[in-house]
This record gives sequence, structure tokens and C-alpha cells, in this order.
Amino acid sequence: MNIYRWLIAALWLVFFAYWAVSAIGVKRSIGGRERRKAMMRLGVIMLITLAVRVSPLRHALRSLETQIQNATVVRIVGVALCALGVALAVWARVHIDRNWGMPMSQKENPELVMTGPYAYVRHPIYGGILLAMLGSSIGASVLWVIPLVLFGSYFVYSARREEAFMISQFPDEYPAYMKRSSMLLPWPGRMHRNPD
Repeated sequence: MNIYRWLIAALWLVFFAYWAVSAIGVKRSIGGRERRKAMMRLGVIMLITLAVRVSPLRHALRSLETQIQNATVVRIVGVALCALGVALAVWARVHIDRNWGMPMSQKENPELVMTGPYAYVRHPIYGGILLAMLGSSIGASVLWVIPLVLFGSYFVYSARREEAFMISQFPDEYPAYMKRSSMLLPWPGRMHRNPD
């Protein structure tokens, strides 16, 4: 295992360790859709496993990886993107605090968090994880493209469902918040704070 893969593995280890510890004490979820959500997550994991087993896809990804394997600058960019993604997700998790939950979960007494990365991005945890996966695919293994595509689709779907819920909970504030923020990653044209 080369240094780039070690660094990316360490970043993901830090991410998962922080996530496990910070999940203690979050608000209770409501809505009772946990079984359906768990089945969706299991389906995504099964698709990833199946995609890795498909020989032509695996060979194509390995061929691409061989072509970029010796490009040190590309690997460094991959590690940097992974680090930025993990940092964004953790920064967002710190700001959302007890309001955090699994994708599409609804919390007791929901709050509209618009501080930290949420001042610019409505779903910075999803965006950070996707950025970290993109960096991992560049810096460690192109096999990361498979979960990147599958989780990317799942996160966009989840974000849209969560936004519909937030509009119903905060009908005045959330539509205005949507106009001044990006969905997954900060974009320069939308990086202005709430005027309040």
C-alpha cells in the first residue's frame, strides 16, 4: 500500500471514529420509516458489491487506475480532496450537533441550522462525503467511483426529500435559505451570508 492510500485510509478512519462518537446524544428520530431507510442503504451496499464483482467494469477501472498510478501530482490532489471532504463533513457535523440524523430522518423539535458551513451549503455532510469519495477515487483507487456514483444518487434523493420536509417545517425561512445557498458544495456565486 502506497503513502497516498495510507493517508486516505487514515482520513476515513478519523471520519468514522468521529462519526461514531458524535452520534451519542443526538435527538430522537420520529416518523417510523427506519426499516425502509435501512433497506435502501442495504440496497446501495449490495449494488456496490455487485458492481465490483462485474468483471468488465472492474477491468476498465483497474486499467484507468494503472494509467494514473504514477502521476504523483494527481495522487496528491486526491488526498487533498479527501481531506477537504472529511473536514467539510466534520465541520458540518459539529454545527448541526444534536440535530444530526441518518439520511431522510426527521428529528423531534427540528431546528434550522444556518451557521458554519450551513451558511453556504444546505447539505454539507453529503457534499463533504462525496468530495472525500472523489478524492479517494483519484488518490487511492478508482474503485471509489462506484460508491461515489451510487451514494451521490442516494444523497441527492435524500437531500430533495429532506428539503421538502424542511419547507413544510419552516415555510418562511427555508425557501429563502435555498435561494442563497448551494445544495451540496459551496459555489462562489452563492457564497453570501444571511443578511440578518
